[in-house]
Amino acid sequence: MNTNLLARDIMISPPPKIRSGTSLGEVVESLRKHRLGGIPVVDHHNKVVGFVSEQDCIHTMLVSSYHCEGMPTVDDVMHSEVLSVDPNRSIVDIAQEMGKNRPKSYPVIEDGVLVGLLTRGALLSALWENRAVCDSG
Repeated sequence: MNTNLLARDIMISPPPKIRSGTSLGEVVESLRKHRLGGIPVVDHHNKVVGFVSEQDCIHTMLVSSYHCEGMPTVDDVMHSEVLSVDPNRSIVDIAQEMGKNRPKSYPVIEDGVLVGLLTRGALLSALWENRAVCDSG
């Protein structure tokens, strides 16, 4: 197995992101546009301040629509404790962690700044390609 593959080798860069203060409607549009289950929330310095998922949006949109309340912002629903990875971390280590914590994506942060997004799909593809090398050898 090629254990030399790093997060930076398979991450989405530049990463999709949402600015703090963005309306939930714009968040939903961005999730749909990028076909993601979640997206990092950043401040004006591109530092990650949260993470918002489709699941977070569904509940809030349901309540907001039912009561015809004003449009919430991403800050109302995001999780401020974010599981992230370093771009130089091995995908083998990340795959093992994903099995325990079950996130669908990780913001990739270097020196406190968002530099990429690592998705479960990208990780699975990299592991599958690695497996194909095993089968051909």
